[in-house]
Amino acid sequence: MALHPVAETAAAEVAPWIERMARVGFVAKGVLYLTIGILSARSAIGAGGRTVTDTHEAMDALHGTFGRPLLAIIAFGLAGYGLWLIVSAFTDAEHKGHGAKGIAKRIGAAVRGIVHFALAGTAASLVLWQSSGESHDDKAQHWTARVLDTPGGIFLVWGVALAIGGYGLFQLRKAASKKLTKNLNLERLSTRTRQVVMGISRFGVAARGVVFVTIAVLFSRAAMKGDAHEAGSTSASMRELFEFGRWPFVAIAVGVAAYGIYELVEARYRRVRAR
Repeated sequence: MALHPVAETAAAEVAPWIERMARVGFVAKGVLYLTIGILSARSAIGAGGRTVTDTHEAMDALHGTFGRPLLAIIAFGLAGYGLWLIVSAFTDAEHKGHGAKGIAKRIGAAVRGIVHFALAGTAASLVLWQSSGESHDDKAQHWTARVLDTPGGIFLVWGVALAIGGYGLFQLRKAASKKLTKNLNLERLSTRTRQVVMGISRFGVAARGVVFVTIAVLFSRAAMKGDAHEAGSTSASMRELFEFGRWPFVAIAVGVAAYGIYELVEARYRRVRAR
C-alpha cells in the first residue's frame, strides 16, 4: 500500500517526514488490528491457531511469525503516529477549535498519542529484548489497584470508566456519521468502491466502539466492587464479549479486522495535517 498523499494539498499541510511517519503508523495499526481480528475469528470458529485479543498479543504473534524486522517497522510507525497526534493536538491541525469541546478533543488526541508511544515501546522491547513485559490487562489492574488505594480513588476509577465509555459511544456514533469520511480523500474511487470501503470502515469502527464500551463496563465493575481485578483492557473486553456466544464474538472479531482495513484506508487516503 502506497504511503504518499492522494491530494497535492495534503502534502502542503504537514512536514513530509511527519506525514510519512503518521502514514506508517496507520499501516502499523492496521496490521495489528487485522492480526487480532483474523486470529481471534479463526480460533473461535475452530479453524486452528491461537486466540489473540489485544495489541500486546498481536505483537507477540507477529514476532513469532515474522521476527524482528516487522516489529521494528511497527514500533517506528506507532511512535510516528503518536508524534503526529501530539503535534496536531498542540497546533490544532484538525481544526477542533479553542472552545471547551475542541480543547477536550485535543487533549484526547494528545492522550492517544502518549498511548501509542507506549505501544511503540512494547514493540521496541520485543525487537531489542524479545520481551513485551506485562500484558495490558495486568497493567490496567496494577494501576487500578494503586488508584483505589488513594483517597477518593474510587471516583477516579469511575471517571476512567465514563471516559472510556464515552469514547466507545463516540466511536459508535462516528460509525453511523457522515463525518467518518470528512478527513479522507476518496474522490478518485468509483462510487461502488467507495461504498464498499465505507461499509467495511463503518463496521470496523462500530466493532471497536463495542470493545471500548465493554472495557468501560469492566472498569465500572472495578469501581462498584472496589476490586482492581475486575478492570481490564482489550483482552479482557474480548473475553467478556465471548460470554455472549461464539458467533457474536466472531462478528466482533471480524469487525476488529474490518477496523484494521479502515486503518489501511486511512494510511492511503487520510488528509494528514500537523499545522
